[in-house]
Amino acid sequence: MLPAQHHSTVTLKPLWLLALLTGSAAPAMAAQLAQSTPGFLDGATLEVLSRNFYLNNDYRTPTPAGKSYKQEWAQGFIASFESGFTPGTIGVGIDAHAFLGLKLDGGKGHSGTGLLPLDENGRSEDHYSSAGGALKFNTSRTTLAVGEMTVQSPVFDTADKRLQPEYASGLLLSSREVEGVDLQAGHFSAFKNQDASTSKGDFSGYGATTRNGAIDFIGADLFTGQALGGALYASELSDTWRQYYANLHATLGELFLDGNLYHTRDYGKANAGAIDTTAYSLSGKYRLNAQAFTLAYQKINGDTPFDFVGGDSIYLANSIKYADFNGPGERSWQARYDLDLGTLGVPGLSFMARYVTGRRRQPCPPRRRLQPVR
Repeated sequence: MLPAQHHSTVTLKPLWLLALLTGSAAPAMAAQLAQSTPGFLDGATLEVLSRNFYLNNDYRTPTPAGKSYKQEWAQGFIASFESGFTPGTIGVGIDAHAFLGLKLDGGKGHSGTGLLPLDENGRSEDHYSSAGGALKFNTSRTTLAVGEMTVQSPVFDTADKRLQPEYASGLLLSSREVEGVDLQAGHFSAFKNQDASTSKGDFSGYGATTRNGAIDFIGADLFTGQALGGALYASELSDTWRQYYANLHATLGELFLDGNLYHTRDYGKANAGAIDTTAYSLSGKYRLNAQAFTLAYQKINGDTPFDFVGGDSIYLANSIKYADFNGPGERSWQARYDLDLGTLGVPGLSFMARYVTGRRRQPCPPRRRLQPVR
């Protein structure tokens, strides 16, 4: 797998936005707006990201689709606007995003990397676009967002691994009323894949799709910013499964220890079949000046893979771009080396090398052989 991407970002403050839109009268208008609606434009930003992405997957042996490799090259533009909040007991704000993706290269024989959508003949589309937004409400240190957004939690996490980020539509409540405790609760009924222009009520895992479904979750990150911390989360994918997550991590000088645990049980109509899976990982990272050395172990206990929806909803140590190492009964080990080249006079540049190997107790059942694009 050979991914390559280039990012270029332009961030504009609200006064510059008004100046671009209204010309010389903008500074006075912006000042009046800032006085009449303090907070809404304060801190608001418009970010335009230019992303050039080339991806080559060499499978060595043909895939079930008969392709020995996949290769696509595309250019994307992502505009993201985030406002502040209006004054008052309950502040109101808006977040919005828009996307345009253009194909630069990619034929039918090597399409399907996830950078571009496919037509009915299996050819990658020449272009695609999407847009969305969310209305948000804030009081004290609690925020409720309603609409289409990105989500970050161990049990439901939208990914940003291709040209377009994934998005979910629903409600997200976040609260930091208690010092050192970050609470989250969400309900989402639609999902926009990384190569799609519209959202659908389908949540796809490794082997089954929950159609016209929804996912709910609640959880908390505990003792944030301290040497010893953790997290507890629970989620429910309608008529599919209930999933629980726990994390414990500690910083001891230059040593960082991290443990993650998931337990998944089928629920309701069990759309993905019978599930009783426990997955865990343990890792340790030691920093030595500009270098870091990491060792990790991961284990899946159960007769089915550790399954998830949302491209990044797997907070296990050995889940990497190449594979998740989450097959039934699978054990995996990782050794990793990191080097921060900023200390050598090249700020912003880093080097990483790692080796991960895994062994499965048994192959995946036939209904579970489908895998999401990573």
